[in-house]
This record gives sequence, structure tokens and C-alpha cells, in this order.
Amino acid sequence: MLYKFKSKSSGDLIMLEANGRRVLEIIGKGAGAKGIILPEQMPAAIAALEAAIALEESHAEDAPDTVPRESLGLRQRALPFIDMLRRNHQAGHEVVWGV
Repeated sequence: MLYKFKSKSSGDLIMLEANGRRVLEIIGKGAGAKGIILPEQMPAAIAALEAAIALEESHAEDAPDTVPRESLGLRQRALPFIDMLRRNHQAGHEVVWGV
């Protein structure tokens, strides 16, 4: 399954299921087939994602070099979504998926 996030203020954003589910869980949304993020929810969602990115990066710095690392971390996967949230918050539009 893919998550296809849509909005009026930015292009569609497509994520693989695991990545989309993780982002939605971080922002406190159910990872169901359909959903909506309202403009008033976006600042908290952005803050939650930024905090999760900082936490992941601090743990990566503490890990020994012998541990293989993912090629793409949360930062690379979530930044386009954060940008989408910022644009739509500024414009007052919601972000939806599954509709």
C-alpha cells in the first residue's frame, strides 16, 4: 500500500506504507486508509516530527560505527511532508490522504 497525501497548496506526496505509517504515528494520527490533518493541527505535527528527527539523529551519533545505518533516515523521509504541512498551514488548507 502507498500513502498519497494531497493538498491544495502543494503537489501530491507519495510514501511507502511503512514510511507513511511512521510519520502518521509520530504526529498522533491513525494510520488508516483515509485521514485529514487540519491547519490548526499542523504546528504540533511539525514539532513532533522535528523532535523525532532530532531524537533519531542523537541516537545515530551514539551508535558505534560497526552498526550498519539505513541509507535514508527519518529526516530525509519526513522533510517533504514537513514542507507540505508548512505550506498548507500558511495557506489554511488541510492535508488529506486516501480520498
